[in-house]
Amino acid sequence: MRPTIEEYFMEMAKLVASRSTCLRRKVGAVAVKNNHVLCTGYNGAPTGLKHCDETECLREQLDIPPGERHEICRGVHAEQNLICQAAYHGVCLFGSVIYCTHQPCSICAKMILNAGIKNVFYLEGYPDNMVNDILKKRLFKLIF
Repeated sequence: MRPTIEEYFMEMAKLVASRSTCLRRKVGAVAVKNNHVLCTGYNGAPTGLKHCDETECLREQLDIPPGERHEICRGVHAEQNLICQAAYHGVCLFGSVIYCTHQPCSICAKMILNAGIKNVFYLEGYPDNMVNDILKKRLFKLIF
């Protein structure tokens, strides 16, 4: 049976997530416009730095709960990597849609808004209560 367009792009996001080196949560994101892929991103250490699967997870060592103290992490979130990759390659994300394996955090939500991304579809929630305050449930849709 042929997948819907949403299923198709979400499957791509899952594949992108398989590249993640995060020990806690593997996240993938795909930016799409007019049913064409613009850019992808997954969570992991910045270019040139050791990944958490090589160094251990600082957040685990410090017992930091998910959704809190985002700054205490070696990794860059999938959505942040997607936006950085688009900028690096000169790809405009304005008016695009993002398919994510997980609901973006509040920091990523602010970046998504400022990048002009019109909608985000995600599979799993994320324990960051500030997201709903930032977006007023305007952009985010749980699917499947």
